[in-house]
Amino acid sequence: MIKNFNELLAKVKKMKNKKVVIAAAHTSSALEAAILAKKECIADSLLVGEKSIILEYFKENAPKLTDAFEIIDTGSDMSLAAKESVKAIQEGKADILLKGKCDTATLLKAVLNKVDGLRTGEILSDVLVYEHPEKLVLMSDGGINLYPTIEDKVSIIKNAVKVAHGLENPKPCVALLAAVEVVNSKMPPTIDASIIAKMNERKQIKGCIIDGPLAFDNAVSEMAAKMKGIDSEVAGKADVLIVPNIESGNIFGKCLTYYCNYRVAHVVMGAKAPILIASRADTAETKMLSMALGVLSA
Repeated sequence: MIKNFNELLAKVKKMKNKKVVIAAAHTSSALEAAILAKKECIADSLLVGEKSIILEYFKENAPKLTDAFEIIDTGSDMSLAAKESVKAIQEGKADILLKGKCDTATLLKAVLNKVDGLRTGEILSDVLVYEHPEKLVLMSDGGINLYPTIEDKVSIIKNAVKVAHGLENPKPCVALLAAVEVVNSKMPPTIDASIIAKMNERKQIKGCIIDGPLAFDNAVSEMAAKMKGIDSEVAGKADVLIVPNIESGNIFGKCLTYYCNYRVAHVVMGAKAPILIASRADTAETKMLSMALGVLSA
């Protein structure tokens, strides 16, 4: 099992090189990430965006690599950049889609286009991976689905489990998080969790072990689970944390970065190709790690 990002990078470097298409690549953090990925043999990049700005960046920061990347000039039109990037995936010119300067809504509009988008019939969900001192832990969905239904949560789990399998964890422990570890009729997430756990027990959801509801401490701390008398294969050993709604996931994810200073990467699953919707505040390293995660998930 891959336990940290250094092991992840080492694994990806041995794989056949994949290509990332960057939608609206004319922004410094995206170009820096493309250069890092190229130098580290993580992935090649197809740059879609305002060519003059891209070339100016290379001239000032990496002149020797000016001819190392293919560029599709779409000017400053973000919508066109998104469409051309999705088209590159459809035509097999790229394997992974990374958001550059264009906003998430513009990119997802192109991805979800019913005629020439990247739909598969599954819902999209963001899988965040953070580097805990002991292992890589996955969290979903703090990025796309607002208040997921039971059916949505099942798809969110399946998407996260695919990423966990890519990280060489053949049967990840999935914790369905709530404020408490008991079913409470006034707290819908606890009811959803109990139903989904039973579905897993009856083999309706495969490739993982699911339990819930579990409060965060019970999910990640064996000592806390033991003190509360929780007997579970998942409690204290969770590899995947499924949050009840986007607010809790968004806050949790930002706390990992800004309070814990953990390295993170994330990938959107459920489309025909992994999608990397990096935050505008994400560093080039985070985007490069997300590229590596995307390569592994492709």
